[in-house]
Amino acid sequence: MKKISQTIGYDDWKTEKHVPVIEILTQQNEQDNIAAKVRLSVGKEVPHPNTTEHHIPWIKLFFLPDNGSFPVEVGSYRFTSPESPQSSAAETIPSVSTDLQFRGSGTLMALSYCNLHGLWQGQIRVDL
Repeated sequence: MKKISQTIGYDDWKTEKHVPVIEILTQQNEQDNIAAKVRLSVGKEVPHPNTTEHHIPWIKLFFLPDNGSFPVEVGSYRFTSPESPQSSAAETIPSVSTDLQFRGSGTLMALSYCNLHGLWQGQIRVDL
């Protein structure tokens, strides 16, 4: 039997459209805290489709502090797909920005899900 960790895809986000990209847009260090604006996206370099047949319904964001044993969820973001191929008046792009405050260094990890290609992970280091 496979473990869920064995089903998560990892690759370079510049060549793979499924890997969630984490970007720190702004960062302000204050004594023992970091305030940051963070953007999560899927399909930064290679756009991901958003059709009924092939789409990203969600991205989750976690933070693993350097002194922690496990990551904590800091955000969960849902995206909708077109209900039919004819509904092309507007379409969701799997991208979101959020503000976070860290009380120490660690690793931000994002997990995204593609309805055709499963789970994908991206991560980035955050240093105080």
